[in-house]
Amino acid sequence: MKTIPPEGGRRGWATIFVLSLTQALSQSGAVMVTTVTALTGLYLADNPALATLPMALQFVGTTVATIPAALSMGRFGRRIGYSAGQAIGAASAFVAVYSILHGQFWLFAAASLGIGVHNAFWQQLRFAATESVGARHRARAISYVLAGGIVAAVAGPWLAVQTRELLSPVLFAGSYAAVAGLGLTAILVLQLARFEKPVAKENRNKGRPLAAITRQPVFVVAVMSAALGNGSMILVMTSTPLAVIGQGFGFGDAAFIVQWHVLAMFAPSFITGHLINRFGVLRIICAGAVLSAVTMAANISGTGLENFWVGLVAIGIGWNFMFIGGTTLLAGTHRPEERARVQALNDFTVFGTVAAASFLSGSLYSAFGWITVNGALAIPIALILVAIGLLAVRRAATNT
Repeated sequence: MKTIPPEGGRRGWATIFVLSLTQALSQSGAVMVTTVTALTGLYLADNPALATLPMALQFVGTTVATIPAALSMGRFGRRIGYSAGQAIGAASAFVAVYSILHGQFWLFAAASLGIGVHNAFWQQLRFAATESVGARHRARAISYVLAGGIVAAVAGPWLAVQTRELLSPVLFAGSYAAVAGLGLTAILVLQLARFEKPVAKENRNKGRPLAAITRQPVFVVAVMSAALGNGSMILVMTSTPLAVIGQGFGFGDAAFIVQWHVLAMFAPSFITGHLINRFGVLRIICAGAVLSAVTMAANISGTGLENFWVGLVAIGIGWNFMFIGGTTLLAGTHRPEERARVQALNDFTVFGTVAAASFLSGSLYSAFGWITVNGALAIPIALILVAIGLLAVRRAATNT
């Protein structure tokens, strides 16, 4: 397999298309899971407080698997790594189907952990995008891959509604069967991509120590942007279906809001790269943090359907700005031989934060209610804005 030319060329952009399609398939499954997991947990669990545990375990699985996923791709290549991840996801989804059909909550929780492991692999599609084109096209490449989530915004909630009674009279088992089908399809699609060769064995352990890399202020802001941006979104999103149902709205209403949320997460991807190139990555990350503050205000001010809608749309766009901005910054902090270790550390931090936010979301919602969940957003918003301000001051001082 030939290595992709430095500036990508047609083959590089063709790979971006394949990555975007894989993102669409993977994200559609993730959206389905987001829509139905808490409700499935509520359906299976004896204690309602355990309803969000399977979702939290997904994020634990993702966190635990991020380092092995990144390092295995560094050793065996992207194609094998991504395909293995999809296979794990399909197998775990089939276990979820069995557990739901037989009313086994803890087996369902274990299957959710496996789906989280699967997520750790496909979440790194964005890194393959930065390797497929030249440095000046990185932000656009990341944006275009994440734009595959637009398909997921429409397909995911629609599939969740259409398949939840597929294996009637047992609810939600059919949704996980569909997730398995999406994973198997993604394996086939991945074989069309052209990836860079893995770093040679003799070069794999070269490069700077991680401690030297992590001391870079740009690295700190890159990781904080992606980690706190994701954590803020998950803090709100995990409890939203429960809050919507709790206010007397139906499952269709919850699916509708999640659909718009996912659309807001990925639709800006067509322009986020251009915005970064025009206004600078720090300004775009800052705008994402401000949009998270809009979510906090909308959800604290009321519990009407319009409040839920505005809140999840705003934080979806904010996530897009912070995630793409953080990934763009990260790509400039390491050398090729350092790539696997840096990406592993980044995603471990990101999804560790996500897992903590998911656990916190369920606990806060159960103990204190919806207002407290949203009030907690003030902490990550403040941290991101302070970090951006310090880096901007440092850059200004360096340039004078």
